[in-house]
Amino acid sequence: MTEALAPYYAAAQRETRAREQFLPLQALRQLVDETPARPPQFAKALASSADVAVIAEYKRRSPSNKDGFRPVRDVARTAEQYREGGAAALSILTQRADFGGRKEDLVKARQAVDLPILRKDFISDPYQLYEAKLAGADAALLIVAGLSDTKLADLHEEASDIGLDCLVEVHDEEELKRALAVGSSLVGINNRDLGTLEVDLNITWELIEAVPDTVTVVAESGYNVKMPEHIDELRSLRVDAVLIGTALMREEDPAGTLSSWLRS
Repeated sequence: MTEALAPYYAAAQRETRAREQFLPLQALRQLVDETPARPPQFAKALASSADVAVIAEYKRRSPSNKDGFRPVRDVARTAEQYREGGAAALSILTQRADFGGRKEDLVKARQAVDLPILRKDFISDPYQLYEAKLAGADAALLIVAGLSDTKLADLHEEASDIGLDCLVEVHDEEELKRALAVGSSLVGINNRDLGTLEVDLNITWELIEAVPDTVTVVAESGYNVKMPEHIDELRSLRVDAVLIGTALMREEDPAGTLSSWLRS
């Protein structure tokens, strides 16, 4: 794990252990087992889209965002606006430390819309996967840079066992090899270096050729108000979806903005 990521994972672990004091893992597993099964729809929704699918993200704040978002929106209404604008799926950032997120945001989004939802967090523990499933998520984010090969493989397998898709995030060729080694069929190429927070949109261009045709590809980070141009570029590559967060959270009318981008 990189030095820059370590504090985020440590914070996520502290938050997880605190919640586990109130609901032990065994009890959480029992609740998941008793909940009506919801087949994972996240990867399917992205792969079946006729165009570049948009994963619209709800987040309260971000260390990489220097300018700030609009005042914090109601998560349920924002999810509805994203659906109205044509999003194929949602991403809900749930880490409280540094990001202000909360698991309840995911629950409220699921209650508001039936779109597939990704739990975006610094996941390194099976407990977080069961939480995601119980809250209504269809997928969980696994960041290769933050996990050992063994931990990545174990979490990927556990998620599959409980009916969660995994978006496995990579930033360079070595991380891509590690993602493919665990059998990932859904890979996110993050243009942001998580160590420096710098963005280079060329990362997607550099890695896409090494991704097998059978793998669904999501481009992440750095896509902004120039989205029509970005979407044209992604169409020219074999990119199935793009995750957009800050650019939408800044918009007064996310539904109208997203709709206009998708019509471009």
